[in-house]
Amino acid sequence: MTTWEYLTTPLLIHNTAAILNNWGKQGWELVQVVTGPEGGLVAYLKRPVGGEAAANTGLSAAAEAARQFEGESA
Repeated sequence: MTTWEYLTTPLLIHNTAAILNNWGKQGWELVQVVTGPEGGLVAYLKRPVGGEAAANTGLSAAAEAARQFEGESA
């Protein structure tokens, strides 16, 4: 039986593809996008626990998304 870990992240409408591609590179699969409580979009993602997943992979993906949003090169 597969064990999953889950992640939620806000999506910026003008940069949605870049944000989702960054999470996808880290092994996260998009499950659903919903409207958050304050009106923005929130993505729900999942990936199998174990394997090549590093403990802080989500943090590095979030940092990369922030750099792209701010217009810095990766």
